[in-house]
Amino acid sequence: MASSGSGNTIPAPEAVQLLVLSLADESQLVRDASMASLKDIAHLNPLLVLDCCSSVSRGGRRRFGNMAGVFQVMAVAIRALDKNDADSTEMAKLAKIATAEMISSKELYADWQRAAASVLVAIGSHLPDLMMEELFFHLSGQSSALPAMVQVLADFASADAIQFAPRLKGVLSRVLPILGNVRDAHRPIFANAFKCWCQACCQYSVDLPLLPILDSDVMSFLNSAFELLLRVWATSRDLKVRTSTVEALGQMVGLITRAQLKLAIPRLIPTILELYKKDLDIAYVATCSLHNLLNASLLSESGPPLLDFEDLTVVLSTLLPVICINNDNKERSDFSVGLKTYNEVQHCFLTVGLVYPEDLFVFLLNKCRLKEEPLTFGALCVLKHLLPRLSEAWHNKRPSLIEAVKQLLDEQSLGVRKVISELIVVMASHCFLVGPSGELFIEYLVRHCAISDKERNDPESSKEGFRSTGTKYALPYSRYEVKIGAVCPIELRAICEKGLLLVTITIPEMEHILWPFLLKMIIPQAYTGAIATVCRCISELCRHRSSYSNLMLTECKARLDIPSPEEVLARLIVLLHDPLAREQQATQILTVLCYLAPLFPKNINLFWQDEIPKMKAYVSDTEDLKQDPSYQETWDDMIINFLAESLDVIQDPDWVISLGNTFAKQYELYKPDDEHSALLHRCLGMLLQKVDDRAYVRENIDLMYKQANIACPTNRIGLAKAMGLVAASHLDTVLEKLKDILDNVGQSIFQRFLSLFSDKARMDDSDDIHAALALMYGYAAKYAPSTVIEARINALVGTNMLSRLLHVRHPIAKQAVITAIDLLGRAVINASESGISFPLKRRDQLLDYILTLMGRDEDEGFADPSLELLRTQALALSACTTLVSVEPKLTIETRNHVMKATLGFFALPNDPTDVVNPLIDNLITLLCAILLTSGEDGRSRAEQLLHILRQIDQYVSSPVESQRVRGCRAVNEMLIKFRNLCASGYCTLGCQGSCTHSKQFDHALSRNFSNLPSAFVLPSRDALCLGDRVIVYLPRCADTNSEVRKISAQILDQFFSVSLSLPKPVASSSGVDLESSYSALSALEDVIAILRRDASIDPSEVFNRIVSSVCILLTKDELVATLHGCSMAICDKVKQSAEGAIQAVIEFVSKRGNELRETDISRTTQSLLSATVHVSEKFLRQETLGAISSLAESTSTKIVFNEVLAAAGRDIVSKDISRLRGGWPMQDAFYAFSQHTILSFLFLEHIISVLNQMPLYKGELDKGDSNTNLIDGQVDNDILQAAIFALTAFFRGGGKVGKKAVEQSYSSVLATLLLQLGSCHGLATSGQQEPLLALLVAFQAFCECVGDLEMGKILARDGEQNENEKWINLIGDLAGCISIKRPKEVPAICLNISKSLDRPHRFQREAAAAAVSEFVRYSDGFGSLLEQMVEALCRHVSDDSPTVRRLCLRGLVQIPSIHVLRYTTEILGVILALLDDSDESVQSTAVSCLLMVLESSPNDAVEPILLNLSVRLRNLQVCMNTRIRANAFAAFGSLSNYGVGAQRETFLEQVHAALPRLVLHLHDDDPSVRQACRNTLKRIAPAMELEGIFALFNTHYFNSDHRSDYEDFVRDLTRLFIQHLAPRIDTYMASIIQAYDAPWPVIQANAIYFSSCLLCLSDDQHISALYYTQVFAMLVGKMSRSTDAIVRATCSSALGLLLKSTNSLSWRSSRLERMDSFRSYDSGSSKK
Repeated sequence: MASSGSGNTIPAPEAVQLLVLSLADESQLVRDASMASLKDIAHLNPLLVLDCCSSVSRGGRRRFGNMAGVFQVMAVAIRALDKNDADSTEMAKLAKIATAEMISSKELYADWQRAAASVLVAIGSHLPDLMMEELFFHLSGQSSALPAMVQVLADFASADAIQFAPRLKGVLSRVLPILGNVRDAHRPIFANAFKCWCQACCQYSVDLPLLPILDSDVMSFLNSAFELLLRVWATSRDLKVRTSTVEALGQMVGLITRAQLKLAIPRLIPTILELYKKDLDIAYVATCSLHNLLNASLLSESGPPLLDFEDLTVVLSTLLPVICINNDNKERSDFSVGLKTYNEVQHCFLTVGLVYPEDLFVFLLNKCRLKEEPLTFGALCVLKHLLPRLSEAWHNKRPSLIEAVKQLLDEQSLGVRKVISELIVVMASHCFLVGPSGELFIEYLVRHCAISDKERNDPESSKEGFRSTGTKYALPYSRYEVKIGAVCPIELRAICEKGLLLVTITIPEMEHILWPFLLKMIIPQAYTGAIATVCRCISELCRHRSSYSNLMLTECKARLDIPSPEEVLARLIVLLHDPLAREQQATQILTVLCYLAPLFPKNINLFWQDEIPKMKAYVSDTEDLKQDPSYQETWDDMIINFLAESLDVIQDPDWVISLGNTFAKQYELYKPDDEHSALLHRCLGMLLQKVDDRAYVRENIDLMYKQANIACPTNRIGLAKAMGLVAASHLDTVLEKLKDILDNVGQSIFQRFLSLFSDKARMDDSDDIHAALALMYGYAAKYAPSTVIEARINALVGTNMLSRLLHVRHPIAKQAVITAIDLLGRAVINASESGISFPLKRRDQLLDYILTLMGRDEDEGFADPSLELLRTQALALSACTTLVSVEPKLTIETRNHVMKATLGFFALPNDPTDVVNPLIDNLITLLCAILLTSGEDGRSRAEQLLHILRQIDQYVSSPVESQRVRGCRAVNEMLIKFRNLCASGYCTLGCQGSCTHSKQFDHALSRNFSNLPSAFVLPSRDALCLGDRVIVYLPRCADTNSEVRKISAQILDQFFSVSLSLPKPVASSSGVDLESSYSALSALEDVIAILRRDASIDPSEVFNRIVSSVCILLTKDELVATLHGCSMAICDKVKQSAEGAIQAVIEFVSKRGNELRETDISRTTQSLLSATVHVSEKFLRQETLGAISSLAESTSTKIVFNEVLAAAGRDIVSKDISRLRGGWPMQDAFYAFSQHTILSFLFLEHIISVLNQMPLYKGELDKGDSNTNLIDGQVDNDILQAAIFALTAFFRGGGKVGKKAVEQSYSSVLATLLLQLGSCHGLATSGQQEPLLALLVAFQAFCECVGDLEMGKILARDGEQNENEKWINLIGDLAGCISIKRPKEVPAICLNISKSLDRPHRFQREAAAAAVSEFVRYSDGFGSLLEQMVEALCRHVSDDSPTVRRLCLRGLVQIPSIHVLRYTTEILGVILALLDDSDESVQSTAVSCLLMVLESSPNDAVEPILLNLSVRLRNLQVCMNTRIRANAFAAFGSLSNYGVGAQRETFLEQVHAALPRLVLHLHDDDPSVRQACRNTLKRIAPAMELEGIFALFNTHYFNSDHRSDYEDFVRDLTRLFIQHLAPRIDTYMASIIQAYDAPWPVIQANAIYFSSCLLCLSDDQHISALYYTQVFAMLVGKMSRSTDAIVRATCSSALGLLLKSTNSLSWRSSRLERMDSFRSYDSGSSKK
């Protein structure tokens, strides 16, 4: 035993040994804490720690479960030893313990072995020789420990190279004799050791000279080891042995003699190379070793190279394929293993190149010429890598390199092509590219810039693997094939593009090669994909050489192989087609045209300078461009206009002819590309339009048709537009050509019919020809001059020539024919606009053709028939509109046929929107055209309008949003057209103002109606059926879709605008106030204007204004019709629309109900009741019932009530109303009436009047019983039953009638109900549930009757709960609800219930107490009644029932604050008495109530009992109930407000008595206790007057729940206590030590840590003398006996703190007695 410096005796050795034993504790928490303490203690008394560790380590792992932890502690302790304390005898013992443990198992390098090795390494840091002797002892024989010993030597070399290197000789002398007998399984360890030893020597040489160490003996040893590893181990069959051996040899080559190295090279190199046949990691190791070998043998300063280049060829041939290997899946550090291997290989080649540059160059070129892919790829990579580094040595080899690379330009491997491209750029940067060969390499880059995106999936072009070379040094790369040359075509393209731009921009010497050669790269078809990059490069060259434009022109003309300007322009104009092409192709082409302008006629330059920037601006923002669906068509038109204007500016017929010839020749460049071919057709067509030579035109249109691929729709449309462009100047020539084509089709109708059974391919070809012909006819008509078009169209249609084009079957061909018919119709319209009007012959027949073509064929076989069918139908609708709009007028049959075939399109789905939306737009336009061109007078047009609108109603009211939008749009558009017709300001085609159509139709109308009055020309207002129409569209104004709302408002505006302008029938009885009507119409238009400006305006406000305007605008008859038709509107599938319909009905009957007749009221009620029945959603039903209520209120209540009761009677007789889905609508109607402010009394009187007509039932009426016997009466049975149900529903509905009915007896009824609730719950506890259920039904009906819905919810939620606390809380909740809802009723209720506290029935007393305790909260203004209640509560705090006691106490503390001061003394007395109550629930209530009272109690009421309260609260602070414990702590903090003045000292003593417990419970298991302690500490802090305590309470770890933060807080708080409260530490310690036996393990742990901190940080020797030994002993005891891990872990940490304390210094020299150690360890083991 050891004595402390203060005279206290502490069992320090036992404590340390106990900590060591705890390293094997079953809890990881305890292990970690013990480990941390031991490591801290080890620095203070490492010898004692080592003694304790030694005592437990003698048994080894068999007796101690955590030897790894023991050895880790031992290693720390050994390192902490002073040099003088490192006794060799003790260290030898420890070394033997560690080595004994290491050799006790055949395992290799387990965790405990690594820890034991760390012990030996630590010993070596003090006594390296001793450690090595121990290791050498075990190295002397054959033992399984040899690998472990060698590994220790390796670790020691890595940890302390300075001490190891001088002892290398001894190590080698012991290791070499056993090296030959090492088994394969252990050889990697020995090889790794040699590597570490050699690395230690290299590290040693950095600071100290290595030569003295490497004497002859060491060199001999190294040579012997080297030979053994090289000759034996390196040839092992075990791959791991070979790999580790090669890695070791790679380090040893720097230490062995040159002579031995020279002799070893022939064997070492093949050994290293053999490893390359394995995986990537091994290849990296082999390459590193090879690099070291090459450095040692070639770059040595002590002699010439040991290897000739011929000797290196095998090495280099093996390394080349390694370059190809790449694997990005295995990442180490920031680089993949493959990348690191690649770098090491390049270092090897650079090492060789520095010595043999020319030989290496020749070697690499020879490998390239072999064209074996792995070797070629590797050689090219090396050339690329070394060319910048060996450029001077290789400069004269330029021709050879160029020739070698030229031979590789046809390689197909993507990897080879990639590295060739990179090498070309490197060669260019070092001026290796000259003359024709330079152009060849540039063309190579251009060719790969032209790789298209489609090639990325080409399996041939994207092949990534290399084939095996087949030579004896080649690697078997079959397993690497998917990983070699991981290059995709797109990546290769990007490399070439960047390389070409880099060469162009950064290497001035390349300009003479690039210009004008790059112009040649524009024309070939194969290089089309590179056009953007080529144009950019040309632009860069021109920009650099802008001052030499004449020289550039001369250079172009000097070379015959450079394309002509016409060829360049023709090619670039067509390639402009795609504005979204990658690399901004269109912008690059336009830019290069500006730079190349000097090559073209002189007058073109200025025009292009103005025009090209505009075109570049259009395509500059591609994202914005994509938003325009017609961007491609617009861009193509811009290109054609650009070409046309350019030709006009040039004004050189010969140059234009030459350009035309060039266009004709370049068809071959776009053979598979239909889009560019289509643009080329149009370009040539525009050029022919500018040519006057008819023969030349005929020749080229023949060529155009011959070159066209009419099977492709894109090519076909381009051809047709081109023919149309030519027709603008040469119409007859074009028509002749078309007639020839038509005549030569070679199929009659009969032949075509036969082809259906023979050859489908021939039919498809015919379809293509007919489709092309149709389009060419159409565009010829479109572009042809209006002056000559009539005769041609009449000939085409009138002679039935067009019918030959109508028998196509393919959908695309159908679209073409429809487009052609549409173009013919538009040609007629365009001619009419030009003043040349004529009717279209056989127009109805053409319409029939279109409707037939837009239908689906049964045998259509195209890929997506629905999509193509939609496109066909959209085109057909547009063509129908065109034909409907031309003369002559439609017949009724044709009009109906068209509508029947087209209206169904409103139901199409939304997708695909790009096809469906235009189709719907076309349909709406068609309907408008039909309306405009139909009817002879206003009445017939109105009938046609209503007919169409009724057909569309199903879509306007559809549940599908898109259909509603379409339907409303259609209605609005037609009303706009109809209104314009009535105003006579538009023609039938919709043109505003004066136009040719209006003149024609005005003339016809004036001729037909000149003798008729306006009433026959215009429809009457009644003809519009406004009442029916308004109820259809008004709900849409409340739709969920904002567009529908806006359009619906416009529809109503259009209707009323038209109606006010129409004549009123003479027989009409409904008067119209024009002034108010126009004012309402103006208000409606204001709303529409607001909607157009601001879509975010509140929809409800807008709808209200619309309804108000409509209410004024409707006539009486229209209003009645609207109300009669409201049922369908209320049943609308859109909830908001249905709500809007209901709101509109309410508005109409509220403002104009006095205009309705009895029959109108009855029919309107029936419509609303019908809607109530059919509406499924409860909310809408309630709203509809509200409308019925509004109708009753605004009209005749008797009629409405009779209709409702009659409907209810019918339901009772015919339906099972209890099982109706969604509830019984009539019962909802009764509820609505009972809740209505005005109707409730009237409805009750009406029901009573019905019931008073006959006596009531005999006996009681059961709920829902319709079979009760009746006495004969005067009212039908069904009406009587309906009245009874209505009365029941009336009381349950919560209407004010129920409230009025029980107003006088409200208090007595409620008091009785509450008391009976207690009694019934008492019965329910004995199993009698029926009384409780019956009472709850009655109570619920009462709540509904008086309107206390909240009270009803409380009953529904907790009414059937039988547990004592829950039904008590139920009564409290009910009382609280009543107090809030009906405060005036509370005094009378309290008076009745207070008297019930004296009843003998316990459950009634409890119910009364629960109610009074809640009612007293609202007793403000009770006066003397409050005194009676307080007296009753105080009298019953001694009741036999604990529930009554605590409820009475709770009631006392809930007295309103303005009155509570009068009773504070009594309340505190009650609380003080109940703090010691025998029932825990009463105690809990007392503490909670004390918290509440102390917030407002005066000092004079608290001071007399302050000490008693403090003592009782301190007693409750150790209660097992967490709530009581938390509230006790919190209440103690509240007492701090009263511990002032005379009470300060008394209370301060209580604070100090409670302070330790507060600190301990700061980390209580319960969060509420923790928070209460935090708050209390903050509240009592001012009374303690400690400097710095507030700052401490504001730290983050004070509020943290982490244990480490709590321990930090305790340490800081302890320092504060020691500094300012040193005299009280004695008291604190006594209190804390008592908490060692607390029932909570965490509190025990807190007490242990707190007391340890106090002892460690205190300098008071008195405290130390009193408690240090006691606490230390208790900690040792608890640590050995406690079953809680938190306690044991904290004991471990506390013991560490105590031992580190300055109060205990002498133990630091203590040692563990041998007998004690054995005895202690044995006892510990037996306990375990």
